[in-house]
Amino acid sequence: MAELKQVREDQLEQEWQARVDLAAAYRLVELFGWSDLIANHISMRIPGHADQFLINPFGMGFDEITASSLLKIDLDGNQLDSSAYSANKAGFTIHSAVHQVRHDANCVLHLHSIDGMAVSALEEGLLPLFQSSMFVTGDLAYHDFEGPALNLEERGRLQRDLGHKHLMILRNHGTLTVGASVAEAFVRMHMLERACAAQVRALSMGRPLRQTCDEARILTEEMGATRMFPYYAPLAWPALLRKLDREMPGYDA
Repeated sequence: MAELKQVREDQLEQEWQARVDLAAAYRLVELFGWSDLIANHISMRIPGHADQFLINPFGMGFDEITASSLLKIDLDGNQLDSSAYSANKAGFTIHSAVHQVRHDANCVLHLHSIDGMAVSALEEGLLPLFQSSMFVTGDLAYHDFEGPALNLEERGRLQRDLGHKHLMILRNHGTLTVGASVAEAFVRMHMLERACAAQVRALSMGRPLRQTCDEARILTEEMGATRMFPYYAPLAWPALLRKLDREMPGYDA
């Protein structure tokens, strides 16, 4: 009995840490200017429960979200805790699609940022023009727009298009990243968003674009697709939390 009690206590502690990290990610999205009123969503799988994940209450601003306010739902869309709010249906479609098949993707982050939407509307998508771009273009998937993601049948096509990659541009829609942790998904999104913003600025100058050599591009893409983010994200995340504690505290309530 003592061992079972310890297991339950450990699970509750792990779930609370997941809630704190996820609430922090919502606040950071707001802090970085990527939010879209109450739209967009970030989810985190419940540690030890492959078929359950946390997501935002639809109707709360990202700057309002706390660890205790997050909703717990399962892969069938059932809400597993009491709340005055429910989950966004489009958010459930997109996030459950990933959590169903990508057991390495504990966190899924989806945005409608201005620069991300701009690049999502380009026929060529994200170009390998900068180091930041090349860190993601080797691990970047694309999914065609099908309208608001309310049709559960779209999940199969999202799963097919994402495959084993960790970043996706939803064409004419926005951006998406996944990670083993909240930190990985957020830092990937930070890199993708900066790459999109830099591309929007570079294309707006109307000047010839300088391309890198294939050898340098391939090396940088391989680094970004394999070893960079699992190493870099755990270093950056504590600094991001310290920034959040200074500028937008209260997420861990």
